[in-house]
Amino acid sequence: MNAAGEAGRRHGVLRALGIGMLVPLALVVGCVLPVRAEPVDAEWTAQSPARARMVAAQIPPISLARTCSFKPGILGAGARVEVYWRLPAGYQVSDVQVEASTKGLGSVLAPITGFSTANNTERGSDGVYTTTVRSNLLGGLLGLGSELELAFLVKDASGWTSQTRSVATNAGLLAGIGGTCRNLD
Repeated sequence: MNAAGEAGRRHGVLRALGIGMLVPLALVVGCVLPVRAEPVDAEWTAQSPARARMVAAQIPPISLARTCSFKPGILGAGARVEVYWRLPAGYQVSDVQVEASTKGLGSVLAPITGFSTANNTERGSDGVYTTTVRSNLLGGLLGLGSELELAFLVKDASGWTSQTRSVATNAGLLAGIGGTCRNLD
């Protein structure tokens, strides 16, 4: 081989070694030097104050017009409770719901199954509504000295409800004897 060929070969080997060393060096430098991407958020602040006011819907409740009454029927058969109340302005009888619970032991108010306020309510000439709740609708809740709470509430079309107005009734121990009813509100 001549001197020119030998020099060319050495030059090629050196070039390959140089490139071979640059690749790992570039990888090491790329791993050591942090590459940062800066997040960009659109932010601003205002120096002017703002005011806001939130108001919850207030649904007016019914008002109890006079003391409720317990009607024992004949030996307890046909026993019923009559509640006398006034409707708030702007609402209809169909907006009123009646719920019941027994007193104590963590009982909760629940709608009376099969009861329609509209079908069991009459309006008197004085504007007072009378809602009759018969004992057969209350099942075993009314009797044997247990006290029953009947709560009336107005439910608005928005889904909001009023505070309840309640009465408590006791059918007495046997056949309606000693039965009572009183307004709680």
